[in-house]
Amino acid sequence: MTGSENARLSMNSDPSAGTQSNDADDELPSGFLYAGVTCGIKPSGSPDLSLIVSDTPVVAAGVYTQNQIVAAPVVLSRSKTPSNSIRAVVTNSGNANACTGEQGMKDASEMCHLVAEHLGCRAENVLVMSTGIIGKQLPMDCVRQGIRDAHQQIEHTTAAFLRSAEAIRTTDKNLKTEIATIHVGPRQFRIAAMAKGAGMIAPNMATMLSSILTDAPLTAEMAQESLRQAARCSFNRVSVDGHTSTNDTLLLLSSGQGTPLNTAELSIFQQELTKVAIKLAKQLVADGEGALHVMAIRIDGAVDEAAAEIIARTVAASPLVKTAVTGADPNWGRIVSAAGYADAQICPEKTSLKICGTTIYHEGTPVKFDEAALSAKMKLSSEVSIVLCVGGGPGTVEYWASDLTTEYVEFNSEYTT
Repeated sequence: MTGSENARLSMNSDPSAGTQSNDADDELPSGFLYAGVTCGIKPSGSPDLSLIVSDTPVVAAGVYTQNQIVAAPVVLSRSKTPSNSIRAVVTNSGNANACTGEQGMKDASEMCHLVAEHLGCRAENVLVMSTGIIGKQLPMDCVRQGIRDAHQQIEHTTAAFLRSAEAIRTTDKNLKTEIATIHVGPRQFRIAAMAKGAGMIAPNMATMLSSILTDAPLTAEMAQESLRQAARCSFNRVSVDGHTSTNDTLLLLSSGQGTPLNTAELSIFQQELTKVAIKLAKQLVADGEGALHVMAIRIDGAVDEAAAEIIARTVAASPLVKTAVTGADPNWGRIVSAAGYADAQICPEKTSLKICGTTIYHEGTPVKFDEAALSAKMKLSSEVSIVLCVGGGPGTVEYWASDLTTEYVEFNSEYTT
């Protein structure tokens, strides 16, 4: 048996486009309806309420922020997953409903109750997500109208899927979506995923929301473990600014009917789910606030995978490394020294570094290279590869981070004022 991904929806797709062809709509997982509307939460007038609805109860799993300060919608959704009886996911953008006390919990609960009333199910069958500015109460009159409007517009079309993805954006410049088809022997399943996030992005999730939908038949336990593994290799290995948010939520919903995947089939599904998650996670980094480059970091030769991840995370978080990449400066000293202060063992005399395929440091010693040529290559590359070998061990990991620009500083210094 083989697994393959053969359909992708561009993150730059136009959400205002008309309904797509039946062929395009058939690429979406069966059993889900979508809507995205403007209800007035955002002063800009941009879409700000998204609704995903299942025809029947579906399996749902979730992975959430590791921050101790947790938004009300995270508390609610985390208490409901894993589950085999979810009917909908409602998401608002423009307001995080975080640090909003008892009223915030009431508002998040009301969002679930309102959707449940329209669907004829219980509030326990509805998941909720929020993203935006922290510490402000939700304008519930807007939210109530938005849920009514969204329910009237739900449909199983690519255009509706894109509108739903559009409505979860905050500071994102681009839509972040992926669609894949998986072949498992004679059977075919689909995955459709959307995400948002451009700032407050750090390992162990960040200001990111994502819903991944599939019609592959999974149990709740399968879905939870598959999502956990996918998150470990994707959303937990990206960083924009090292700031873990209060609202991170990653959901996996399965509408699949019939016999759940067997062990071999589940392995193929896991591979494809992880591929989709990695693509979405890399889109978060590429869309990082003010970012010019993605730093594609690979650590080899660590004592184990955990050590490799610590080193990668340390390199990715270094402001000196980030600004060197912004300035197209092949500054090997910043990268190597960051690995040296990481809380993981390295072998200095076996440490080597390549940037954009050019070796600039080998087994503890700098080597001659054409600095001007490499700088020009870095400047023109949207993705700057950094391959750092820190010894002879088996530990290896891939990690993605954005660079650090003056635009990021300016944007975030003015975000709420």
